[in-house]
Amino acid sequence: MASGNTPDVGRPVTAPDFLLSRPTGSLRSQGVVQSFTDPADAALALRSGACGLVVGAIGFEPDAPAALTEPELVVRTDGPLEPPAYFRGIRTRARVVEEIPSPAEHRARVSTALTAINAGGVGKAVLARAVRLESDEPIDPHAVCATLIDSSSHADGFLVDLSPAGDHCVGRVLVGSSPELLVRRRGDVVECHPLAGSAPRDADPAVDQASARALRDSGKDAFEHSFVVNSIAEALGPLCVDLEIPARPSLTSTREMWHLGTRIRGRIADRRTTALDLALAVHPTPAVCGTPTDEARRLIAGIEGPRGFYAGTVGWADASGDGDWMVSIRCAEIDAGRTGAIAWAGGGIVADSDPDDEVAETAAKLRTVLKAFNVS
Repeated sequence: MASGNTPDVGRPVTAPDFLLSRPTGSLRSQGVVQSFTDPADAALALRSGACGLVVGAIGFEPDAPAALTEPELVVRTDGPLEPPAYFRGIRTRARVVEEIPSPAEHRARVSTALTAINAGGVGKAVLARAVRLESDEPIDPHAVCATLIDSSSHADGFLVDLSPAGDHCVGRVLVGSSPELLVRRRGDVVECHPLAGSAPRDADPAVDQASARALRDSGKDAFEHSFVVNSIAEALGPLCVDLEIPARPSLTSTREMWHLGTRIRGRIADRRTTALDLALAVHPTPAVCGTPTDEARRLIAGIEGPRGFYAGTVGWADASGDGDWMVSIRCAEIDAGRTGAIAWAGGGIVADSDPDDEVAETAAKLRTVLKAFNVS
């Protein structure tokens, strides 16, 4: 099996600058016709016909530069992507060199958030922590993404060259395998699948099913989930008709986690509203931010600092209005030198949250990405 420092002999020339793999349809692209750091400019270009397709990533903070482009070459498929054998043959090896913050500090941050929640200013806040990885061999982002796609139950995966955002983002690449659909539009049909409320999977089937049942019956997690569903319904209300929202969430899973999820479906009210417009209307949801949004965002900024592209959104939209946007979780940002990366995971904090449980939840969610880097 090839290692990370294998020469580029045999490397596919079609290796994309952007890819989004989903079981319902995938897209990959190369090259740049024009780029956008302001998502509003990209949305206007789509609606005006000045741009046929936009791909890329939008950060968590609303005023942070986005990494959006109109690509030169585009390939769409009806199902998930099949990673080339070349990338499947590269085994990435990395190690954790820093936890940001330490588990003890994350517990303290959760306690700080709980104080704000109990004071009544915030109903829910999502706090994240990260790990910094290093590798002795060059990290190939496409190889990491191939592993993420192959490891996903539904072949979910994404890769985005962040260079269009400029400054320190030049040369950096965001890779991930998000299970959470922010918004999808096909024709006049709009779909969202928010996830909030989580529990780790277990190798023992009996324990695993017990964990799923406990999550399904958890009042704390149902309360946390309701914030997300209500927020999305409020955002989509002016833009959609015939919104269908199940009364209760259902269980959904990845290989590492159980989640509470709600499949929301409606029809677009104005055909000029693109998938990017819809994404901007609902992002960030309480699943990655909290509620009320502005208060939760300020609390997160004061506790964590800037998040960059973690908890943002990754996807594409075309001039016809169709598109897919995923929440950028279960992800890592690989540095321009290809020697290291930072991976994130977060959890929603509500009044009944326990700091120890929150540390355990972030550790479980980090497994998805750490496995792709072959970190034990």
